[in-house]
Amino acid sequence: MFSGSIPALATPFRDETFDEDAYRRFIEWQIESGSSGLVPCGTTGESATLDNDEHHRVIAVCAEVAAGRVPVIAGAGSNDTQTALWHAKEAQIAGADALLLVAPYYNRPSQEGLLAHFSYLAERTELPIMLYNVPGRTVTDILPETVVELHRRFPEKILSIKDASGDLSRVVTQRMGAGPDFCQISGDDPLALAGYALGQKGCVSVTANVAPKLCADFHKAAGEGDFATARELNERLYPLHKAMFADASPAPAKYALSKLHDWFAPDVRLPIAPCSDAAKKVVDKAMELAGL
Repeated sequence: MFSGSIPALATPFRDETFDEDAYRRFIEWQIESGSSGLVPCGTTGESATLDNDEHHRVIAVCAEVAAGRVPVIAGAGSNDTQTALWHAKEAQIAGADALLLVAPYYNRPSQEGLLAHFSYLAERTELPIMLYNVPGRTVTDILPETVVELHRRFPEKILSIKDASGDLSRVVTQRMGAGPDFCQISGDDPLALAGYALGQKGCVSVTANVAPKLCADFHKAAGEGDFATARELNERLYPLHKAMFADASPAPAKYALSKLHDWFAPDVRLPIAPCSDAAKKVVDKAMELAGL
């Protein structure tokens, strides 16, 4: 379930509302292009600015359109444990295959608090769990010893981690502690190639929103150990990886998608601002280099 190119799907908006028709077309395009899984309501999906009804509807539409062809790993995290549990249960009802649970943000819980939070959710939910560590956004850092302990406590429930800490040494530490069956996924497109050498199995990707086939081909090559092809594709994609953060994400990704598809608007929600002219130039150049 957790491998290969897994886009953290951007959520299309039009006239300040969720554009369900565009989302359905977007998911079909992703599956047709070879994406191996889908993450609705992640960071790139602007989950922080979706209201609860929208959050659950986005997951439901994703699961309906995917229809079992690829796994749907639904963003269900929160800085409130009870809200995370509610999102998790709604995701299961909607047809999601797994949960992506981010570290609680703003509260700054201790490692003991993180153990209690994720244990509480694992005990009360049925779907497999992918932890999500992104300390640059949450401030809270799920340390490797906490990851290993959570997998030890729930070996058939807490099966994976999306790591966006930027610290590749953790892949080795967590592999040695949790074993090779614990599935480690990159949360940083530019580090995905190195991650494969250390034991990661794929990436929950921003760039795959814009270049799903290229990303799928890259991950296929890397996963099969064809590093010559993987390096070639990585260098073609690398400027695009960087361009996706030329402005506050997901504004650059949405701008790029609006260039590729007339049915995908570049609209973002405040406090994210539209892609700046300077960032647009960076994205344009990166798309040209990638052959998009």
